[in-house]
Amino acid sequence: MLLCLAVGAVLVGLALLRGAAGAVAGAHQAPGGATTPPSPPSAPATASPSASPLPVYQLPGDFPASGPGTWQYATGMGGVLGSSGGLRRFRVAAETNIAGAELAEFTRLVDLTLGDPRSWIGGQRRLQRVPAGSAYDFTIYLATGETTRKLCATGGMDTRLDGVSYTSCRLPGRVVINFNRWRLSVPDYVKGHVELALYRRYVINHEVGHELGRNHERCPGRGRPAPVMQQQTYGLQGCRANPWPYLDGKRYAGPPM
Repeated sequence: MLLCLAVGAVLVGLALLRGAAGAVAGAHQAPGGATTPPSPPSAPATASPSASPLPVYQLPGDFPASGPGTWQYATGMGGVLGSSGGLRRFRVAAETNIAGAELAEFTRLVDLTLGDPRSWIGGQRRLQRVPAGSAYDFTIYLATGETTRKLCATGGMDTRLDGVSYTSCRLPGRVVINFNRWRLSVPDYVKGHVELALYRRYVINHEVGHELGRNHERCPGRGRPAPVMQQQTYGLQGCRANPWPYLDGKRYAGPPM
C-alpha cells in the first residue's frame, strides 16, 4: 500500500513538472530571470485603399505664350486606325520650345483619340500616323498661342479673344491646336467640372473633322450632347460636353451653322 502511494506521488510530480516546463516555454524570458506572457498573435495586415487621383480641369503654372515657329516631329510609325475605308496619313508635331515637355503626351493622346471607335474611324475611314520624311496627307501641330495666331491668320482666321490667342484652327493640310487651350481648357468645361483630357479629345476631333471635310454644327437642344463640330470652345449653348463624332455606333450631328 505504501509503495502504491509513493509511485502515485512520483507520477503526479512528473506531470506538474511537465506543465511548468510547457508554461515557461511559451513565455518570454526577461532580464533577471523573470518571465513575461507571450504576445498575442498580430492581426493580419489589411491593405489601405489607394486614393483616386483628383480630377484635372486645367493645368496651373506659367507656360510659353509664343515660340520660334519651328517644329519637332513625333518619330515612329503608328498602326492603322480603323478597319475599312480610305486611308489618310498624318504627322504629329509640337513647337520646339514646348516639344520636350509636351510632344510625347500630345502624340499619345492624338493616337488614343483618333483610334477610338467613337472618333472618325467609326465612319468607314482609316487613319495612320507617320514620321517626318514619309508621305502624308496632313499634320497635327501643337503650337503656342502666338504661333497659332500667326498660322491661322494666313487663312484669314483670327484666333484672338480679348486680345489673346484663344482658339485652334484648321488650314488645308494643317490642324493647329492652340497650346493655351491645351493647358487651360475653356470656361464651360471648367465650370461644368469636365476634365481637361476630355476637352483635349474634343479639340483634336473637332479640328481633324474640318480636315476631313466637316463643317460647324449647332447644339440640337438643351441637355443633349454637343456635336463634336459645334464650336464648344466658345460655349456649350445648353448642350453637354461631348468629344466624339460617333455615339452608340452612329454619327451624331447637330443642325448646320
